Amino acid sequence: MRPDEIKPDTGLCTILGYNAQTGYVRKYFNKILKRNAINATAIALNISDEHYDFTMQNVAASRVDRMMLEKEFQEKTFHYCDFLDDAATREKRVDFIEIKEGKIYGFCLDDAAKALFEKAEFLDDQILFVAKMMLIANRWYDATIDVDEIPLLIGE
Repeated sequence: MRPDEIKPDTGLCTILGYNAQTGYVRKYFNKILKRNAINATAIALNISDEHYDFTMQNVAASRVDRMMLEKEFQEKTFHYCDFLDDAATREKRVDFIEIKEGKIYGFCLDDAAKALFEKAEFLDDQILFVAKMMLIANRWYDATIDVDEIPLLIGE
């Protein structure tokens, strides 16, 4: 989605990373939204390590209510969460956060992504990653979860 296509009714979420604008989270998440004809987009917030702590210390009081994390910030963000799901607690990292009433909730989708497949042990990291993007798009925007589309998304 181009900036001029963003309208008042466009759903927005955030991605945090060194190169969030060109990273894989944005690439696949926005592809999934587009395939589902959902009027939403992920806004990238490119930051460096020196700005990370300030960003996370203030995110709960900001207008951000949903944020995906590029790999470089997943472990660090774990420590900023007020609440964690079981997978995030076990893995000590989060794939995304949601902010509700000034509290940061952290989620790791490893278990949920693997549960989409009969034999998850045969999958590579890229397939599981795209499955996670589908799960987030479904949670936030009711996008369809269709694991048969993953190879098509990767090939585009």
